[in-house]
Amino acid sequence: MNVVLPDASQLELPDGASALDAARAIGPKLAEQAVLAKVNGEPRDLRLPLADGDRIELLTTRDGSDPDALYVLRHSSAHLLAEAVRRLYPGVKIAIGPPIENGFYYDFEFPEPITEADLAHIEDEVRKEIAEGREWSREEISRDDAVERFEAEGEPYKVELVGTAEGGISLYTQGDFTDLCRGPHLQNATPIKAFKLTGLAGAYWRGDEKNTQLTRIYGTAFYSQADLDAYLELLEEARKRDHRRLGTQLDLFHLEEVSPGSPFWHPKGMIIWNILEDLRRRENKKRGYVEVKTPVIFEKTLWETSGHWEKFRENMFLIPEGERTYGLKPMNCPGHMRIFGHRLRSYRELPLRLAEAGTLHRNELAGALHGLTRVRHVTQDDSHLFCTRDQIEDEVFGCLDFTAYLYELFGLDYKFELSTRPDNKLGTDEEWDFTEGALRAALERRGLAYELNEGDGAFYGPKIDLHMTDSLGRSWQMGTVQLDSQMPQRFGLTYVGPDNREHTPYVIHRASFGSLERFIGILIEHYAGAFPFWLAPVQIRVIPVGEGHRLAAAELARGLEPYRVEIDASDDTVGKRIRNAEVDKIPYVVVYGDKESDESLAIREHGGAQETLSLRDFQAKLATLGPWQAGA
Repeated sequence: MNVVLPDASQLELPDGASALDAARAIGPKLAEQAVLAKVNGEPRDLRLPLADGDRIELLTTRDGSDPDALYVLRHSSAHLLAEAVRRLYPGVKIAIGPPIENGFYYDFEFPEPITEADLAHIEDEVRKEIAEGREWSREEISRDDAVERFEAEGEPYKVELVGTAEGGISLYTQGDFTDLCRGPHLQNATPIKAFKLTGLAGAYWRGDEKNTQLTRIYGTAFYSQADLDAYLELLEEARKRDHRRLGTQLDLFHLEEVSPGSPFWHPKGMIIWNILEDLRRRENKKRGYVEVKTPVIFEKTLWETSGHWEKFRENMFLIPEGERTYGLKPMNCPGHMRIFGHRLRSYRELPLRLAEAGTLHRNELAGALHGLTRVRHVTQDDSHLFCTRDQIEDEVFGCLDFTAYLYELFGLDYKFELSTRPDNKLGTDEEWDFTEGALRAALERRGLAYELNEGDGAFYGPKIDLHMTDSLGRSWQMGTVQLDSQMPQRFGLTYVGPDNREHTPYVIHRASFGSLERFIGILIEHYAGAFPFWLAPVQIRVIPVGEGHRLAAAELARGLEPYRVEIDASDDTVGKRIRNAEVDKIPYVVVYGDKESDESLAIREHGGAQETLSLRDFQAKLATLGPWQAGA
């Protein structure tokens, strides 16, 4: 048989040869360094047989930054972790251990609890395995043999996984440890040059809180120590920027178990919230949106009509009342459908752009909750644009332009991603051909670069997601633009066209911030709590040097209106009050003493820069930030 190499040349191999055989045929060095094959663009274990005509690419230890090469390295590292844990903790039961973004984890049921202090000991054992040399071998066995094997080993989680696995059953062995696994894996442990366990967490088996709670050990691995060092430095910076810590430090919000996943917003946090809300309303108005408000609780028939009852019921909070069942709304779309359908519409009313920052509730698992970025109480800046077929492209582009404008305002880089029909889609292939084509046309005719994410669309339509990158280089999926031909049909929505006949509108679902809670959490980390002047809850803090300067400081504060100004007239020393302002990340601090006057103010910027300006010049400087950014 022949396989095709990246340069389009062909390599002749015996029938049934593997990618590793192909590497050996090219050269011994390549075979030694190979870690993974890409066959027809898909990652595959080196040991699996190839077929005639396959296009292959071999990744080696030199491809240390390639996501697929890192995936196989971390997958193998997770198996080394499981081997070490089994050796160190007799009686432990082993669950699952996949690679994830930036690392891997493995879940265990320990006979006795372990702590963070135990991780160093486990790390040492893994390094010992690497030093001893570990090689992975693969075998395929029958389902019955796999069940018998894992039952004999006392591994109930593996037995359950065998019972629910699709396709053939394969095992990988390194040393004296064998795991149920589809692969792929390294040839041996030599490429693992840097290994680090990063934390512990609780995790319910299969993500179900009714099941046993397991101990999840997180780790990461790299092809070089330098890459690990850079990653750990990034982790430390992320820890300093953690919005949960800064939210408390800056007095923005707090979380309590009395209402899990539902933030308590403090006055300073509400300043940021209201700035975003004012921005949303102002920009919506400029672009022809009208504000609406819909109920929080709906009878389940609404969700059955929309399709959410079938697709989303597990994530809803339900309220039984006699023979009827109600649900707290997890999204705004069905309510907006009812507003459109309240009366017969004319084509002259289209496009109709409805907007609502609605309060939503989603029953996220307790273990999945994370500060503001994964909550149960969600405020989503939803908009639904009802339009004709001919209006789709312009309306989609208007949504993309709006969302891109917002992200640029916050200094966030972004990219577009087009997601196509999922397996659980509603509607026909012909309908999806049109809606996917319409979104693609809106991107391509405006020359917007995008990535394709096949199969990840909403169940009712394809979507364009906007992924933004923060100051640490982390990518977040935020805004979305979704084209829907299904929900209007399900709700029986129509408008009277110029032909005097009724037609079904299309609906564009648009969210720019996404969840306001999540957006604020990301902004806190992006800015490390040091918000730009226009967004800072307190923009200026005036510090009177002594008691005799308080009246003059108060007069100065009034002169700085309408900026958000506060006075720190506490009994702390001036030095401590200046340090407090730095910790609170106040953009500007004005120290007012005997030498200060409206003609000579001592001004400190967050970060330490100092200058002396008159009140008039200081006001002029703030005005250069732009009218509304400066708080006017």
